[in-house]
Formats: sequence, structure tokens, C-alpha cells
Amino acid sequence: MHDLRVSLIQAATVWHDADANRALYGKLIRGLKGQTDLIVLPETFTSGFSNDAIHRAESMQGETVAWLRQKAAEVGAVITGSVVMRDGESVFNRLLWASPDGDVQHYDKRHLFRMAKEHERYAAGKERLIVSLHGWRICPLVCYDLRFPVFMRNGRDADQAGGMHYDLLLFVANWPAPRRHPWRTLLRARAIENLCYVVGVNRVGRDGNELDYAGDSAVIDMVGEALVDCGSEPIVVTQTLSWSKLQGHRDRFPAWMDADAFELRDC
Repeated sequence: MHDLRVSLIQAATVWHDADANRALYGKLIRGLKGQTDLIVLPETFTSGFSNDAIHRAESMQGETVAWLRQKAAEVGAVITGSVVMRDGESVFNRLLWASPDGDVQHYDKRHLFRMAKEHERYAAGKERLIVSLHGWRICPLVCYDLRFPVFMRNGRDADQAGGMHYDLLLFVANWPAPRRHPWRTLLRARAIENLCYVVGVNRVGRDGNELDYAGDSAVIDMVGEALVDCGSEPIVVTQTLSWSKLQGHRDRFPAWMDADAFELRDC
């Protein structure tokens, strides 16, 4: 098994301007060619977090999906982030997972942010996604999902090389500055309880609703220590995740053996 290089792009997404955001993030992605395995962008990186973005929703045949395919091929790395996406009669806050070979998988945000009425305009996803990258199993989620640990609970999977459902839990977000303490705290909690690495990528700046974002993008190890803590300024940073350290911790501290068994039901 190989170590995994993960790049976090923390930037000030331009409000309701997909062209400007593709230019912004495209420039930052370009500098990572040959230096990383996985590039993580914020939630709704083409528009900012906005209920009004529903009127500009793209399709899976649209410009942003094509752009992600092109950029992933150019830099030789997976690129992920979420976009407002129309699928049939519904619009989703959809995380896209674009591979260099042109494959694009997706996860639709399950937990919609009620306090901003996201649930009144967007449809909720039902299934979590687990993807494989260089032998690592990764569970990517979106922003408000961070508050709901049951949906993402890790577990033992003897058929997998790492022995668990996933090795890296990943969150893309537009998490406002007034709630930065829960963001920072919950990223660490999710890593500790799931015996995994956690990556969280948030935006910075002020959006069109006059909300400020403090960033605080981070890479957290399996005991809750921050390997990267980005602060509140635009930044691109790459961190290597150690496979041997992850497996060593799981061997020494197999808390999964005492976990409670349960099944999720669709509410």
C-alpha cells in the first residue's frame, strides 16, 4: 500500500459566477500537476452556497463536469468538490469525484441545511459513496453531513486491505465563521471515532449573503491531531497521509471491535 498525497484548495469562491470560479480554481489546480493524488475543492465551488443557485443548476452533461474531467486528466489526479446539479426533476448539492481516466462518480448531499431552507429547494441523497484511490478507501461527504455521525459510521470489512469500510473521511464545505468552533471540533471527533484520517475543505471570504467564512480547512489524523490547519487566508497545501501509521493505530487500538451493531433506515 502507498501513502496518499492530498491537496486542499481553500479560496474565496466568486458569488454566482461559474466561469470566474472555473478560472480561479483552474489556475490553482494547474500548479499541482505531478505533485498530488487527490485535489479537494470547497462545497458549491462554482456558485457559493445559495438557494438562488438552483436557477443556474447544471447537468452531468454540462460545462463543469467536462471541465473537471479535463483538469483531472491534465494534472493526473482526482479532483472533487460539490456543484449545484439538476438530475431529472430534482436539483442536488452534488459532490463530483473526477478521475484522470475520465470517470466521474457522485454523491448527493444527504443532510440538507434546514436553517438556510436548503431542504425546501434541493433534493436529498440517500446513499453514501465510498471510492477507491491507490488502495485507499475514501468516503466523501458535504458540509452539514459532518454533524450526523451515524450516517458515516465506519466499520469492519474483512474483505478490504485496510480492514474497515474506509480509511479517509472527506468533507467539502461552505461553513460560516460564526460556527467555526463546531467545524473544527467535529472534524477531530469524526477522525477519532472512525479510526481514520479526516480532510475538511472550507472556503474563505464573504459571500453574496454577507456571510463570512473563516476557512479552517484541515487534515486530521486518526487520534484527532491536526497535520494541517489552514487558518483564514486563501491557501493551497498538500499533505501526505501515512498508510503504515493508520494501520498501526488500528492494530494497537481496535475500538471497532466494541462498536454497537445497527442498521440505517431511510426516514
